[in-house]
Amino acid sequence: MSLLEVRKLSVAFQTQGGWFRAVEGVNLSLDRGEVLAIVGESGSGKSVAMLALMGLLPATARIECERLLLDGQDLLGLAPKARRRLNGGTMAMIFQEPMSSLNPCFTIGYQIDEAVRTHLGGGRKARRERVLHLLELVGIPDPPRRFDAYPHQLSGGMSQRAMIAMALAADPELLIADEPTTALDVTVQAQILELLLKLQQERDMGLILITHDMGVVAETAQHVLVQYAGQQVERQAVRGLFEQPLHPYTRALLDALPERAPPGDFLPTIPGLVPGQHDRPRGCLFAPRCGHAGALCQTQEPVWQQLESGPGWRCHFVQGDPPAPVFPAPAALQQGGEQGEQD
Repeated sequence: MSLLEVRKLSVAFQTQGGWFRAVEGVNLSLDRGEVLAIVGESGSGKSVAMLALMGLLPATARIECERLLLDGQDLLGLAPKARRRLNGGTMAMIFQEPMSSLNPCFTIGYQIDEAVRTHLGGGRKARRERVLHLLELVGIPDPPRRFDAYPHQLSGGMSQRAMIAMALAADPELLIADEPTTALDVTVQAQILELLLKLQQERDMGLILITHDMGVVAETAQHVLVQYAGQQVERQAVRGLFEQPLHPYTRALLDALPERAPPGDFLPTIPGLVPGQHDRPRGCLFAPRCGHAGALCQTQEPVWQQLESGPGWRCHFVQGDPPAPVFPAPAALQQGGEQGEQD
């Protein structure tokens, strides 16, 4: 049985211009001890989908989901109070801006102790020992002194370690990390990622890593979910995704990696922008930016397809088992061929 199973998760927000679909029909499953990376540009709905899973979206959000199971428990049928008990307990989330997540008015020790008190209870002495153990676990030096430190007295890396300690306070089974290294320098990024993976493996947690860094994906994840404009467009094992990407968007993301560019050439880019509320195309959402789009892509939205063996995609031109992209020739080449036949 999967630790987490999500079927057809959709999120829309009420705006002055009507309902805006931020997430549309996302499916995912996660086993214990598995690392799933969710990638995509800003505006792809990665964070919104996970905030919906945690129940942290505002009242202006409309959430629809066919199935939402955590360790076999149906979260859709839970009362709000029971659902809140899971946050920080069975499942926890780490955010990308630790300095915005920590309360500047309270010490680090007090804030972590609050999580321990809420989910585990116990006396003050036992809770303090638990907090000191967590601070030591995440690599914060001199835990007794840091216990009484305020957030502004810690570096960005130390603040993120404190956030990880808070997330681990009640030994969660599922940990969601929303771009946990974005605000950190490169050296500290590597240290935080190494720490997260070490803790995930030691505790056999399921880890969902939201990122835009394909290098991080290659080093950490077993499976990858690619999102675009609120839709999932591809899911593969990490090796298969890097060796044979199925969706043109995934291929474009990989082509933009500096290590894949020929020496001396400009890096490839994806033209255009992720569609918003008022400029969503009629057919495939990626069609206006796709170099392989045909007439079918302009008029008909592709459906999500997934094999029992695992790979899934949303593209008219992916076929077979194992699946592979079979793109039509560009229109200019087709016209040239027709003209040659007439000559």
